[in-house]
Amino acid sequence: MGTIWELDFYSRPILDENQKKLWEVLICESPQQISTNPDLIYKYAQFCPSTSVNSLWLAEAIKQAIAESGQIPSKIRFFRRQMKNMITKACEEVAVIPVPSRRTHTLNHWIVERLKNHYPTLDNYDSQAINASVQYPPLNAIALPDAVRGDKGDKWTLVTLPVQDFIEMDQWDIAFGEAFPLSLYDLDPQLSIPGVIIFSNRAIPLAGWLSGLEIGSCYVEDITPSTREIVRQLSRLRLETGLSDSWILADITDEQGQSEARGFTKAKNLVQQIHFLAIQSSPESDSFAGLWLLKDS
Repeated sequence: MGTIWELDFYSRPILDENQKKLWEVLICESPQQISTNPDLIYKYAQFCPSTSVNSLWLAEAIKQAIAESGQIPSKIRFFRRQMKNMITKACEEVAVIPVPSRRTHTLNHWIVERLKNHYPTLDNYDSQAINASVQYPPLNAIALPDAVRGDKGDKWTLVTLPVQDFIEMDQWDIAFGEAFPLSLYDLDPQLSIPGVIIFSNRAIPLAGWLSGLEIGSCYVEDITPSTREIVRQLSRLRLETGLSDSWILADITDEQGQSEARGFTKAKNLVQQIHFLAIQSSPESDSFAGLWLLKDS
């Protein structure tokens, strides 16, 4: 997959001499394995005057990070929709692929840490200047493409695995997938991580297609009957990808399935919304066509 970076470029709660908020670019490596030590990955930070905020300044900062690190990322992930045009232009200027993504877990963790422990120590810090998080309404989920949807023989199940089992994830037989260091979240090893497993006779094509989507998370949406098409209560298992795309993995109408779906949501709440999506050819398989460690953004 090559080296992947995560990037944020936005205003911070630090004021300049004109009482304008400084901007800052944050760049960090995107660890793709569970065993990666997050303290050892490359990180880059540089403040930017509000009068210099543009794609050219950002492109120069990316060039400096490339020169400093000796790395040329295959792509740069970013999560702020409102900065899409500027970040895209800057990445194109340095010939790196920009990727809108909710898989910026290390960057998100770093931003929270700086808001709590770093910015308050700086001169001209203003706690009233902290940006409120921008919430976008979820889009309607759509069906998976016919080419990868499989047939009625496909099955899915909701399961849990102990946190400690994931220590060996790097050694598992996985064709497509991605993880991140659980050490970022200091989870109790006795807790369990919930997940969705899809069993499909088209496991490899499905996993291969999913690998190009920047998988963000899975979650259960409760849908109350309100249209002619929906005649009874159902729970919808959704797959969130990119910055705003959403796909229907399953519609759950039976009571047992809905109970399991509620259990999946409760289990996520116990482990900071961490969960996983797995693709296998059958329940008897020892290998994974796909396995992604996920976290709600």
